[in-house]
Amino acid sequence: MYDYRSKVIDLKKALSLVKDGCNIVTGLGAAEACAFLSSLHKIAGKVRNVKVTTCLSICEYEYTKPKYADSFITESWFYSSKQRKAHAHGNLSFIPNHLHLAASKRLWAAHPDIVVVNASMPDKHGYMSVGLSNVYEKAMMEAADLVIVEINPHVPRVFGDCDLHVSQVDHIIETDYELPEIPDIVPGEKDRVIGKLVADYVNDGDCIQLGIGGIPNAFAQALMSKHDLGIHTEMLTTGMVDLIEAGVVNGSRKQRNKGKVVTAFALGNKRLYDFMDDNIGIEVRNCAEVNDPYIIAQNDNQISVNTTLEVDLTGQCCSESLGSVQFSGTGGQADTAIGAQMSKNGKSFIVLYSTAMVKNSHTGEREEKSKIVCQLKAGAAVSLSRNDIDFLATEYGVVSLRGTNIRERVQKIISVAHPMFRDQLTFDAKKLGLI
Repeated sequence: MYDYRSKVIDLKKALSLVKDGCNIVTGLGAAEACAFLSSLHKIAGKVRNVKVTTCLSICEYEYTKPKYADSFITESWFYSSKQRKAHAHGNLSFIPNHLHLAASKRLWAAHPDIVVVNASMPDKHGYMSVGLSNVYEKAMMEAADLVIVEINPHVPRVFGDCDLHVSQVDHIIETDYELPEIPDIVPGEKDRVIGKLVADYVNDGDCIQLGIGGIPNAFAQALMSKHDLGIHTEMLTTGMVDLIEAGVVNGSRKQRNKGKVVTAFALGNKRLYDFMDDNIGIEVRNCAEVNDPYIIAQNDNQISVNTTLEVDLTGQCCSESLGSVQFSGTGGQADTAIGAQMSKNGKSFIVLYSTAMVKNSHTGEREEKSKIVCQLKAGAAVSLSRNDIDFLATEYGVVSLRGTNIRERVQKIISVAHPMFRDQLTFDAKKLGLI
């Protein structure tokens, strides 16, 4: 049995390694170092200007509160609901990125002093697994001055290129906490309608990628009648586990990583994490590979399904901000959408509800607004350019925008808007000279 005990330190010792101006990077989502981050605020009086870089942080930590702003500055590649609170306080800044380039581009701009993530327990050979996320974690570890790992019996041992040997880390913290989870979103009526509309475009043997939320979950449920599907996706979800266990997914027709489910990270519930443990059919690989559009395109019939917040009549998708206010992140939306279209017979779908209930700034009352707009809100981030949109789906149908001119796509996009807004959208499009 490999003896890792010489690397073990306690949490107090680990926190003492943080110095003024230190740049700390932690794991994405369920891979974040929860014990370390939960105690980080305890050294607030001893350090200043410590930068903490995160991505889709699931837990709420004390150090992110305004009273610790002199000690800790947070930045993130992708905001979660918890992080939006910190952003509102002015103590969080977004890092624009395409997810497959998150590590390499950030390393160009900033050097990581400390990387701290969680990992599975060392096996008898001294190998651990950072299998909950390999989006940027291993690349950051290779560049960092110090690597600290929280080993945890709840972290699954996963295959792929997410292994890490004890000799490659500086310090180990022994922990035993439940992993961060996100609840399964039960699809609503609109979700099921959109999910079924998109699922009708999927054929037996196709390879799928989908994101998170009610519509992707409904889409996964609507695939239960399919056969021989493959999975090549940035994110592994609980809905995908349902498809694998039902025999719908077996990867037998994939051109790359045949028979394997390939992902860059996993986020869901305990059932998902337990399913991944020692499962040779799942490979967590470097996101620089998984989300590279040229790699995605190596599987024929790749289907990409992603959600957006707002789309304009030319096909520009704002998927990450509410006007100029950062809401989430680009993530791998452009990576996967472009990669799917480069795939032989591949298709990319952007999905959204046609409307949303929005609070009126004058009356305070909520009113129904179209999510298909003539022009995006001032300051809106364009997550997927109009050059890269393929199929667009709402509860009113699916339209193909590939290769269309502005006049054609305006008419098609209006056709899947809510009926009560179509006349106004047409009027506005004419006023702007779009049609």
